Amino acid sequence: MVTSPTIEVTSLTKDFGPVRAVDDLTFTVQPGRVTGFLGPNGSGKTTTLRMLLGLFRPTSGTALIGGKSYVELDRPGAVVGAALEASSFHPGRSGLDHLRVYAPQIGVPDSRAHELLEFVGLSDAKDRRVGGYSMGMRQRLALAYALLGDPSVIILDEPANGLDPQGIAWLRQLLRSFAAQGKTVLVSSHVLGEVQHTVDDVVVIARGKKIHASTLAELSALASKRVSVDGPDRARISRLAIDNQWQWDSENRGIVVHDVDASIVGAKAFAAGIELHRLVDEEVALGGVFFRVASQNEAPR
Repeated sequence: MVTSPTIEVTSLTKDFGPVRAVDDLTFTVQPGRVTGFLGPNGSGKTTTLRMLLGLFRPTSGTALIGGKSYVELDRPGAVVGAALEASSFHPGRSGLDHLRVYAPQIGVPDSRAHELLEFVGLSDAKDRRVGGYSMGMRQRLALAYALLGDPSVIILDEPANGLDPQGIAWLRQLLRSFAAQGKTVLVSSHVLGEVQHTVDDVVVIARGKKIHASTLAELSALASKRVSVDGPDRARISRLAIDNQWQWDSENRGIVVHDVDASIVGAKAFAAGIELHRLVDEEVALGGVFFRVASQNEAPR
């Protein structure tokens, strides 16, 4: 286990002229956990990460790693490994040469570049020009770059883009292994489904504002219950829902009752002598919860 720094973002704000890209954002990323930084495209995720990495100067507020800004860190490449874009490579340079350029700046030998290319599955393509790499291969090269200094803090922006299902499964296992080592892991995504099997905590932003921060389990608890109900007399089923003050909707396959257990619906229907042909608890996709939460601040300005 390593002792990793905590990421602390406090009242962070960034204006680009009249446009406020990040608005009074505050959250914490703890060591030993994978935190998903979630929000629709254009919500301010990448701008926040750029401020965290010293690439943008905040209009106000702070973004600290272990109590220091990125530029204040000693040997920052050995503390923080980051991959913000999988397209910022010289197309004529090989994957190996790309890592060789940065290895001396971070303070690691060329052997580390060979080791990481094998680790991310690119050893057979190490001498190929990056311009011929697929998007998935570029994602793996970006990850190799992020890991050059064996950092204790790992920041990845949309790392699953372009990966095939096998690559996504590999990435999930890798991120979980980093957390198990005590590293601090922050991963951005606009799709909760890409990270829901990986993250411990979630921070959701929309239009630059934080609208939700919790553990993944707490976000999952926001999922409403759905019970699909059908029978020969849908009018009586609807009346049952109205009489019990249940929230319900009519669908082609019958009636959907919200926030009520199927056992309760079934008992009430039996007591009322209503014949049912369908009574099924339905799992609400967590992505739907994320969409509902992320939409809270998506009204036009």
